[in-house]
Amino acid sequence: MCVTAPGWGCCGAGAYTWAAPPAPGRDLASVPGASGARQFWRRLRTQRAALVAAGVVALLVLFALAAPLLTAVEGQDPTTYHPSLIDSARGGVPVGSFGGVSGDHWLGVEPQTGRDLFARLVYGARVSLGVALGATVVQVLVGVVVGVAAALGNRWIDQLLSRITDIFVAMPLMIMSLALLAIVPSSFPRPLLVALVIGLIAWGNTAKIVRAQTLTLKGLDYVSAARLSGWNTWRIARRELLPGLAAPVITYAALLVPMNISAEAALSFLGVGVKPPTPSWGQMLTAANVWYQAAPQYLLLPAGALLVTVLALTVLGDGVRTALDPRAASRLRVGTGRKREAKADADSKKAAADASAEKAAADVDSKKAAADASANEEGKA
Repeated sequence: MCVTAPGWGCCGAGAYTWAAPPAPGRDLASVPGASGARQFWRRLRTQRAALVAAGVVALLVLFALAAPLLTAVEGQDPTTYHPSLIDSARGGVPVGSFGGVSGDHWLGVEPQTGRDLFARLVYGARVSLGVALGATVVQVLVGVVVGVAAALGNRWIDQLLSRITDIFVAMPLMIMSLALLAIVPSSFPRPLLVALVIGLIAWGNTAKIVRAQTLTLKGLDYVSAARLSGWNTWRIARRELLPGLAAPVITYAALLVPMNISAEAALSFLGVGVKPPTPSWGQMLTAANVWYQAAPQYLLLPAGALLVTVLALTVLGDGVRTALDPRAASRLRVGTGRKREAKADADSKKAAADASAEKAAADVDSKKAAADASANEEGKA
């Protein structure tokens, strides 16, 4: 029987030959840490909270993408003023109950301007989600490149990139974003600028995670075997390391999206994010801070949308983390199947104990039978 390391084959008579390891994606089961799509989906389906959160996120994305169609069905747009729907004698409060809710304005109108709230809410979802996803993509790209380069480079490159990463990690995101967004010309597209600023400042933690994971993967047998076979650094990183980095990077990216939504909302709330008339949830919260008593729906609608989005993305990110790494228990106790898992563990332990007891009883019976047989033979003798 030959026991070999990954990438090595046994020819018989104790001789070993080198065989190139399978390319990632062809045989995922042979690569340590790789998880197939079926296994991921099977684990994710056991987490009801994550599935509900995924449905909420999908619905929000659908609303954002279909914003022009939805506003066309309503017959409104996010920028048209309706001064006839505003009571100027009361300081610009919407006319009618519940902030002017009607068949023409499903969620009412904006105080002082009369712009349709539903149209601004769904178009604001496009901006907030788009900025968060764009910033996440920038963070992941920069973090993966810097982290892999630091882990695969020599000592000087590793030290240099690690110190640069520490500097970016220590940077206060809000203060640096305020400074950069304040000096950029207003002609630059604001949503794109906000996404770039958040992504280019907050990539440090991603780089640290990628560097640590890459250093771990470097010590595995199949990576060492690939290096001994003559593969260059770029090929090893592309064929062997990047597939192993997929799970932690996807997990962290899923948790970055709600953080970036909150950052965009905070920047827009401070007045340096998305500029009017482009709608944004954070911008709507900024304008609503003086209307929460006269028109509470103007504050509650964007705040509620922001809360639901961040909560759903956080729950989904935790579910993805648990599904990609089954050894890590979920931090959420609702709908994650912990009771079923605990019951299954208890049943398995009870079955093992019963089997051990039956085996012990069988051993005792066999010993007793052997003793009786021996005694009978001695009696006959």
